[in-house]
Amino acid sequence: MLVLLPPSETKSTGGRGGPLDLDQLWLPELTATRSALIDALVSLADDVDASRSALGLSPKQDDEIERNAALTVSPTRPALERYTGVLYDALDAASFTRAQRARAQARLAIGSALFGAVRAHDHVPAYRLSGGSALPDLPTLRALWKPQLPAAISAAADGLVVDLRSGVYRDLGPVPGAITATVLTEQPDGSRTVVSHFIKHHKGLLARALTVTRAEPTTARAVAQVASKAGLRAEVASPTEVVVVTR
Repeated sequence: MLVLLPPSETKSTGGRGGPLDLDQLWLPELTATRSALIDALVSLADDVDASRSALGLSPKQDDEIERNAALTVSPTRPALERYTGVLYDALDAASFTRAQRARAQARLAIGSALFGAVRAHDHVPAYRLSGGSALPDLPTLRALWKPQLPAAISAAADGLVVDLRSGVYRDLGPVPGAITATVLTEQPDGSRTVVSHFIKHHKGLLARALTVTRAEPTTARAVAQVASKAGLRAEVASPTEVVVVTR
């Protein structure tokens, strides 16, 4: 089973790993596109105003531009430690046992506008590039990634793919046949709505459940069963969709 997580806008700083080595990342067939995007991002960092415009940043976020300028020389750390935020707080990888860490390395991957997708243990630097960003003189990220990312992930996946990426990142590289998760909040009157904060939190809880379980789900129903055993309220909406309901 492969569980695809979304990246995060926020990322931890520092790291004890050496500079980025593209040859060591998962899916080496993506190296040429990764290299082109890195070159463009580092070059863009020379123009602060252009960087703010392309990346949707305010002047208070100029440190993100500085990160991009140092992208090829800054220290790295495992991707699962680099990405932060609500989903990763709920995943709580720091609490994994040794066996659970091994399963995380085997099962977890993270979508990325810059790298396409990386494994949990791939060493990456801090950077800023969102799925909806448009870099000068390059095609859209969707045009760059969609022709190659779906096939690369599908070929590397061992069995079932559970795609927990948000819509913009799924669109960069949709994986045929992958199971997706929808998080809905149930109101007192029984109606169900989408609440973004709860989406991230409960996808993190689902990712944790799928990481720590000893089971090897092969269907949406089996994914829902793992979620239910972890205390989540999960329903099967279709052969490729699980719904997690929260209150």
